[in-house]
Formats: sequence, C-alpha cells, structure tokens
Amino acid sequence: MAAILQAVGATTALSSTNSFDSKRLRFSSRRSLSVGKGNFFVVRSDGRSNGCYPRDRRAGQLVTNAVATKADSSTASTASKPGHELLLFEALREGLEEEMDRDPSVCVMGEDVGHYGGSYKVTRDLAEKYGDLRVLDTPIAENSFTGMAIGAAMTGLRPIIEGMNMGFLLLAFNQISNNCGMLHYTSGGQFKIPVVIRGPGGVGRQLGAEHSQRLESYFQSIPGIQMVACSTPYNAKGLMKAAIRSENPVILFEHVLLYNLKERIPDEEYVLNLEEAEMVRPGEHVTILTYSRMRYHVMQAAKTLVNKGYDPEVIDIRSLKPFDLHTIGNSVKKTHRVLIVEECMRTGGIGASLTAAISENFHDYLDAPIVCLSSQDVPTPYAGTLEEVTVVQPAQIVAAVEQLCQ
Repeated sequence: MAAILQAVGATTALSSTNSFDSKRLRFSSRRSLSVGKGNFFVVRSDGRSNGCYPRDRRAGQLVTNAVATKADSSTASTASKPGHELLLFEALREGLEEEMDRDPSVCVMGEDVGHYGGSYKVTRDLAEKYGDLRVLDTPIAENSFTGMAIGAAMTGLRPIIEGMNMGFLLLAFNQISNNCGMLHYTSGGQFKIPVVIRGPGGVGRQLGAEHSQRLESYFQSIPGIQMVACSTPYNAKGLMKAAIRSENPVILFEHVLLYNLKERIPDEEYVLNLEEAEMVRPGEHVTILTYSRMRYHVMQAAKTLVNKGYDPEVIDIRSLKPFDLHTIGNSVKKTHRVLIVEECMRTGGIGASLTAAISENFHDYLDAPIVCLSSQDVPTPYAGTLEEVTVVQPAQIVAAVEQLCQ
C-alpha cells in the first residue's frame, strides 16, 4: 500500500483534449503513511511548482498541473508576501496546535494519531507536547472511539476524531448519525456535541474503490451536522480552528491530493466563517461552483476559457452544509448561468442538493438550465486511465461553459 500511495501529492493526470467528446458531459491496508517532501510534487497555490515533473508551457492548452493559479491576475511571488509558507497538512496541524494551546478541553483521538503523528502527519509531535491523554491512540475500532468522543463531548471536552481514511468512518455511521447529530435535540438541549470529525478522502492516485470514497453525500442528510471542505492551506487552518470552536458537530473534509499544496499564510491568528463561501475569481459570464480538489480543475479550465473570450466567476463553496446562498445568489443574479463541478457522485451528491437550492431560490434569475458535472456512479477503478475517466476533467468544464454560454 505504501508503494501505491507514494505518488500521493498535488498532481493528477489530465485526459487528452483530443479525445474529448462533449457527449461525455453526461458523465457527470489501513496502515499509516508518512508524508514528507522526498518524492512528492509540491505545487504552490500561486501556480509555481517544485518537483521532478516538467510544467506544460504550450500556449492555449490546458495546463497539466493539478493546481492552477489562485487567481488569473495574481503575479506577485508568494515569497514576497508577509507570513509563512506551509503545506496544507502543516496548516491543519498549526491550527490544531493553536487551539490545543488555547483550550485545554481540546483533545484528539484516532488510529496512529499519537507518536506516529497521523496517517498524513497532521498530528505530528503533538503527543510529545500534550501527552497521551490529549492525543489518544485508539484501536482499529471506529465505532468505539467515535462513540467515546461523543460521550466525551457531552461531558465538556472538545474531541477531534481523525479517520485514517474517511471511508473507514462508515463503520461509525450509527454514532455519527444517531448520536452526534441528534443528541442535542433528543436531550432537549441539555447536551452540546462540539465534536470535529476530520480525515483524508476523495479520489487519490490509484487507491482503489474503498480508499477513494467521497462521503459528503452520505453525511449531508444527517440533521444537526455541519460540513466544510478545505482546499488551500489558508482555509484549511481557518476552518480547522472554526470547527474546533463551534458548539455544533462539524465534519471537515480533506482531500488526499491536496495535503502537499503549499501557500503563504498570515502570521497573525485568524478564524474563518464555517458558513461562508470564497470568491476565487470574479467574472461576468457564468458562475462556476466547486469545492475541494475540483477548485483546481476549474481554475485550469478558467485559463483556457479566458483565452477563448469567456469570463467565468469561480466560487469555492467551502460550506457543504449549509450552503452560503447569499454569495451564491449574488453571483447567479449577475451571471444568470450556473455550472456546478464536484468530485462527489452524481446521484444524491452535493451538486444535486445545490442544484435544488438554486432552483428554489433563484430560478427567475437563470437564463439557462443549471449544469452539474459530477463523478460517475461507479466504484472508482484502480487502473489510472479508468480512474481518470470517472472524475470530471478540465476539458469537460471548458466544453460545458461553451455550451452554457451559446
């Protein structure tokens, strides 16, 4: 498994645009892994890269890096900006450490979170600093330690549950649904459940079906739970801190291919709003709503779209439940066209819920039907070429915008 995961970084293959057919728009070992810079391809959020893979310099074509520039107008080097540079997993760790320093009731539990430092090193060195009781290594028993964390939250602690892989948390679905999401209501408000559930998920690099789960669609229907998805080191840290401070149970989705994304973040403390979307790129012609890894596929496509004369507005929704309908609505009222791009499954996914919310609230402002590009409703194949076909690629995003704006 370690050999398979060695390529996990911030890169992904891009399907050839020559073979793209617009009809495809309808496609809408549990052991730990240490994360280091050794053989990883590190891509900065300003578009610069470090690693052994060459950059595609051909004009007018889709850039084959997984991470595009944060904004088309960004020309300043990150090295010239104030603050300090961190990889995304380091930003998560910094936010977690700051909150553990600030509040002694914050604790962490999960498999290998202690002296090993977590499967993706988010909890590295925290056991040495805070001790084994605040950074608790657990057996491989997700239902047990998730239930234990919920009970700890009822007594006044603020537990952070790490799933070594988000797919494993399906074993704790009963605890997350019937206990974590409902106890505040069923106890008549006597208990608060300030729990954070976090961990890696999404389609990686040939990790196979069981390790490529996108559980947003599973958890979105649970009453009482908030969901957020980080996509940059900046918002990873800010959302982590906000989730820990929240009185509600929060699920923080992290993508395995974004852990080595590098960005300069502020030195001073900051906390983000759990219910606020991020305007990534202002535009006039079409609103593109996305989150997590697909943010970077969208920004790759945006470069091509700009060269073709289109002006897309890109919004990272970040809050998967509830949606920031204020930001989304203002954009829809301006562009009158909506494209949703997600890695989640098409049936019952975040895109389906978002489509319903926009149709109910902003139908009169739409000049065209909402288009949603999602992953196919199939188990993720192990073969790299097949895996690529199941996930939305930048060429499909370009074709969808061209059709929307006809």
